[in-house]
Amino acid sequence: MNTQLAGVSKKTPVAIRIAKTIVAGFDKHYALFRTTSAGAKKRFESSDWHGVQTAVRERIQFYSDRVAETAEILQRDFYVENLDDEAWQQTKLNYIGLLLNHKQPELAETFFNSVFCRIMHRTYFHNDFIFVRPAISTEFIESDPPAYRTYYPNEDGFRVCIKKVLLDLHLSIPFEDIDLDVANIYRCIQAYVVDWPPREANLQIQVLSSGFYRNKAVYVIGKAINGSVEYPFAIPVMGNRRNTLFVDTILLDPGLISVLFSLSRAYFMVDMEVPSAYVQFLRSIMPAKPRSEIYTMLGLGKQGKTMFFRDLISHLRHSQDNFIVAPGIAGLVMFVFTLPSYPYVFKVIKDVFGKTKDVDHATVRYKYQLVKNVDRVGRMADTLEFSDAALPLARFSQEVINQLKSLAPSLIEIEGSDLIIKHVYIERRMVPLNIYLEQAERDGRDDLIDQVVQEYGNAIRELASANIFPGDMLWKNFGVTRYGRVVFYDYDEIEYMTDCNFRQIPEAPYPEMELASEPWYSVARNDVFPEEFSTFLLVSPKIRKAFLRHHADLLKPEFWQGAQEDIRKGMVRDFFPYPPGLRFGRNKAATVVT
Repeated sequence: MNTQLAGVSKKTPVAIRIAKTIVAGFDKHYALFRTTSAGAKKRFESSDWHGVQTAVRERIQFYSDRVAETAEILQRDFYVENLDDEAWQQTKLNYIGLLLNHKQPELAETFFNSVFCRIMHRTYFHNDFIFVRPAISTEFIESDPPAYRTYYPNEDGFRVCIKKVLLDLHLSIPFEDIDLDVANIYRCIQAYVVDWPPREANLQIQVLSSGFYRNKAVYVIGKAINGSVEYPFAIPVMGNRRNTLFVDTILLDPGLISVLFSLSRAYFMVDMEVPSAYVQFLRSIMPAKPRSEIYTMLGLGKQGKTMFFRDLISHLRHSQDNFIVAPGIAGLVMFVFTLPSYPYVFKVIKDVFGKTKDVDHATVRYKYQLVKNVDRVGRMADTLEFSDAALPLARFSQEVINQLKSLAPSLIEIEGSDLIIKHVYIERRMVPLNIYLEQAERDGRDDLIDQVVQEYGNAIRELASANIFPGDMLWKNFGVTRYGRVVFYDYDEIEYMTDCNFRQIPEAPYPEMELASEPWYSVARNDVFPEEFSTFLLVSPKIRKAFLRHHADLLKPEFWQGAQEDIRKGMVRDFFPYPPGLRFGRNKAATVVT
């Protein structure tokens, strides 16, 4: 018998057992993930808003817990650190076989990678032992129930069809006036779509089977198809104080639907047997949205990271520009670089911070993790966090390499043709708010200044309602998205609102003391004096005028103290991922529930 084949045959039973152990670890993870996601319906029906926040936080941790648990089993039962290359190759081949009829093969492949990389050194990460590319197709995986339901308006009438779509959420709470909701929806469709209803007889409506739960709403996501034309839509359904349901609006503009899935918001809770089918459907209504972002918004952050990194490596193969230092004012904590042809920035924690920053690496990491665990209310950029990211050294400008060696030498290594970054955060690129305002002033665009300053203040208010104080409120720490929203993205000084002490500066005993270099009053670590904001924010007369017009109360401690009191009372506010003017109106007052 061939000695090589004999060796393989001896290792195959162990490889099969290891593969089955990893699959079992993933299946346990996804079962817990689905149970928590499916529980969103009950939490919505019972108005358990604090339970919603807790479930979001706990679900984020599920993946890491199962990876650690599975790695521990493999190390204890199989001494996997001592397996040779051949055994790992056999393990991967057997693992592929176990995924042939799996409902979440792409997620299971990523789970395999996570377990392997937890056990083995990164020198193995590029070889045949992990899924650098997907091995199992996610096309045409059948789901029970199907990923989406189909309705035919021509059979029953369009209004009856809309009503059925709403009732098929199967919520235990009744609609207060579903006929009025249907009429509002129909009116909006008529106003948005030219020549509605369509004359062709093959009109159908496809709706994803699970509701999309987030904060205090459940969204119906679907599209109407008429021949070759598709009309995407999203319908938010909410509850009121009378414990009945109402439709808040219908989103028909693809841009607004894309904002609904923005990474600056909390993740959705969706019960999916076949997540790839949901991603494929969502891509059909948001073709510009990367699959990585859709997976992330569905709560599958690790898969989002996998898809992102594959896209990045593919982009590097098909482009020629180099990583450069990101434009804007350099931060005291993070070194930021970007690839001009790719819409993301890469942030590395410096080894030595500016003198005014009383933080360390662990604190910065904690703050970024905090952001993942809270409701970002559409105002905080989500980040993809990577360890040991290998990028082609030749694609880095000399300036970036020099800066990394100078500012963060502990976090980089050069191995052959790769630059290894041991820890990096990656975010969607935005225009820094200070640069946006400077350009608007140069162009004489007072309208843009007014608009973006109002947005900035609204961002501050919404963050405060979500129990987040930005800490460093400088313009440079905020960005303007491609949709014109202002988003916060510098987290090293954020605090919970309830941990801050908002004070008014006491009157000086003598006028001369106001000119002293040191304050005449005591200042504790978490003391905040809102009136000081104007000193560093409102230097420009035009910006000052716009700010005082919309947000003068942000310069007084009473606003912040009032927000703290609401939080301590347990109030959970609504945050609408669409313009207030689109709301149907009759329930606009029901925006705060305790």
